[in-house]
Amino acid sequence: MWWDGVMATQRDAAGPAPERAARRPRERQRASHSLDAVLTEAVALLDESGEAGLTFRALAARLGGGVASIYWYVSSKDELLDRAADHVLGAVLAAVRDVGGSDPVADIRSLAVTLFDAIVERPWLSAYFMRDTGVQPNALRLYEQLGEQVLRLDLTPRQQFHAVSAVVGFVVGTAADMSQQPPTAVRSGELQPEDHLAGAIAQWRALDPDEFPFLHHVIEEFATHDDSEQFRAGLELLLDGLRLQAGA
Repeated sequence: MWWDGVMATQRDAAGPAPERAARRPRERQRASHSLDAVLTEAVALLDESGEAGLTFRALAARLGGGVASIYWYVSSKDELLDRAADHVLGAVLAAVRDVGGSDPVADIRSLAVTLFDAIVERPWLSAYFMRDTGVQPNALRLYEQLGEQVLRLDLTPRQQFHAVSAVVGFVVGTAADMSQQPPTAVRSGELQPEDHLAGAIAQWRALDPDEFPFLHHVIEEFATHDDSEQFRAGLELLLDGLRLQAGA
């Protein structure tokens, strides 16, 4: 689950001591670029080519240095992915910094929609949200900000924990689902997106209505639905339940 990294410990990012460096001439030297530059270029590679395109060699080429210089900042590709995700979440956190009005549920909605939009824009982000909070302070602060809105509701600590978990799970899961890559034929331009959707609708229509009564009942909604509207409708159902539980 996405919260499994909450208890992860902070990795030791310290470099070698000067006296040890003197005895070990092959010890790596500090890179000329910064951690911010490393993460900015890592995010750019992820946006362009996904996780498969993010290699230390490709990243070093963009930074204009050697592969070894990247190890000054991160110990592995896993850590690089976690830090890159948190780098993006820094912008999300900045966008919601002023959220905090008179209605805590409305504030939860604002936080949820902003996070959803960020993940839809960058599909790779969902896999690394709060995976290791030891190197993801922005994710932890975003989770805390959601929690602080829930603290304003008349709920028990367990209900509050479940509420934040439900909101985060719905937002991250729905965004990941809606931002899945289309089939290869659509990506290559061989098949238009509307034709792909039409094919799926035709498959539904061909199903036996006695065996699939619900699919036949909602097929026209499916044919004309908007993903963003669908997300917001589901979020409202969740928030309405939260209001009801809190007696708000």
